[in-house]
Amino acid sequence: MLIEQQYPWLKDYLLSKKEMTMDYKEEWEWHRFLLRDKMVAAFCGEKSDRPLFTVKCEPDFNDFLRQAYPDIIEGYYMNKVHWNSVIIGGSVPDEVVREMCDRAYALILGSLPKKVQKEIEQQG
Repeated sequence: MLIEQQYPWLKDYLLSKKEMTMDYKEEWEWHRFLLRDKMVAAFCGEKSDRPLFTVKCEPDFNDFLRQAYPDIIEGYYMNKVHWNSVIIGGSVPDEVVREMCDRAYALILGSLPKKVQKEIEQQG
């Protein structure tokens, strides 16, 4: 898989986050990364025969990334305001993808009820 060739650390990095799980949505053919059943990111689809990694982030940050990196585009089959897709095989640095993942996780964690957030944060 090209994603694992370009970002070999990515899957383990996402799964190292508290309560992050991965599933395969067969009808979409997507590997999704979930926090308490809310999607944080996904290995998904292709655009012009290039695989994509899609991540949820804040709208202003998404706009900034799209302007800064030609290989970051509006979320593929997702809300274009809240999701970005990274074209795999492009030139997006590891540290940018890592920051996108960190922000996505924080965003989803922050959307959960306070009690659930506290449960997750207190895990060792």
